[in-house]
Amino acid sequence: MHKHWLYILFFFCVTVITAQTPEKDIEKPKDSLESSVLLKQIGNGFFPTKVWNFDLRYLVKFNQYEGFRTGLGGVTNDGFSKTFRIDSYGVYGFKDHRFKYKIGGGFRLNPETNTWINVSHVDDLMETGSSNFLTDGRFFSFFEPRLLNIDLFHKHITSAISVEHEINPKLITETEIAVSNIRPTYDYDYILDNTSYGAFETTTAKISLQWNPFSTYEIVDGETKNIVDGYPKFTLQYSKSFRNVLNADFNFSKLDFRTIHKINYNKESYTIGTFSAGLAHGDTPLTHLYHAYPNNITKETILQRFSVAGINSFETMYFNEFFSDRFATLVVKHYVKPFHISKYFNPQLVLVSRYAYGNMNNISRHQNVSFETLKHGYTESGFEINKLLLGFGLSFTYRYGAYHLPREEDNIALKFTFNITL
Repeated sequence: MHKHWLYILFFFCVTVITAQTPEKDIEKPKDSLESSVLLKQIGNGFFPTKVWNFDLRYLVKFNQYEGFRTGLGGVTNDGFSKTFRIDSYGVYGFKDHRFKYKIGGGFRLNPETNTWINVSHVDDLMETGSSNFLTDGRFFSFFEPRLLNIDLFHKHITSAISVEHEINPKLITETEIAVSNIRPTYDYDYILDNTSYGAFETTTAKISLQWNPFSTYEIVDGETKNIVDGYPKFTLQYSKSFRNVLNADFNFSKLDFRTIHKINYNKESYTIGTFSAGLAHGDTPLTHLYHAYPNNITKETILQRFSVAGINSFETMYFNEFFSDRFATLVVKHYVKPFHISKYFNPQLVLVSRYAYGNMNNISRHQNVSFETLKHGYTESGFEINKLLLGFGLSFTYRYGAYHLPREEDNIALKFTFNITL
């Protein structure tokens, strides 16, 4: 498996480095400008054409359930229409031999407030215990390290309608109503009122707010552009599942919060802190509860667990080890000024500490799975040395405190890091 993702990483590195290498003879400044715009688009995860922007997220991925996953997808751009858009994809998993897809689109109601009504129908997988904010929109990374080792997914067929609205450039909202048919890919039953649910339906409403009070924005060519990234940033989301509405099985609610703060000491040294919290109340199946973004595989030795570190994931926490219906995490990363050894070799030391707390009511309702809670508090600390070679670096993390394991080497995570900016 490791050989496969190393090939993928090498391909992306070669692609990015090739794209960043300037041509020796540049005759027209316009060509340079267009190349810069193209690189920015690729950095955001799109390859643009005249009317369609291909979404690079769907080209190739790998996880433990699907194996290699590949396909095509994207969204129409202003060359197609400034009022309508189509947002769809199709992918295939070579291990589960299953086709997944999204058919979606949107209609722009008001350009001044960037108000869109979107509809979609999705047949795909979702990681159990993950929690996403609607206002995060899309996330793109050339390499998603956690994805390689995730094995706990649930299938979902979801039809949704949503409204995006910009109250002002610093405060954006998104509201969604969705109906889902959910089938865990693993052996799991949720017991409620003496009934066992191995599969279930949900009808949910969500509202999400993203507030960036200290950022600076400007209107450029009719679009809002972020000029200065200010901190702290705040995200809040409320979700409600309604039982017996459109055949839904469960009645529960969730409240999720996240804030990110950055302290700059100079142009090259800074500290970033990310605080996240979530609370699920009611009859909530495991699929909709919380993990703390673990990123450690269950293998015997340190070298067998050697993989790639994430951004805010817990590197010593094993997959499927903990679940919670209420949790809080704090990740603090201090970036030391890079070591300017030469023009092309500037490694950077990052000091990292992560903390997590969580608990769960009604654990006995979750059948055929075993896990712990985080009621005693989870702690790990370590460091990264980034940008040693072609965006790669190394990280070392140590697990200590209440969940320190008896065998010493099981508390240690040694991994690659991967950081590259276009």
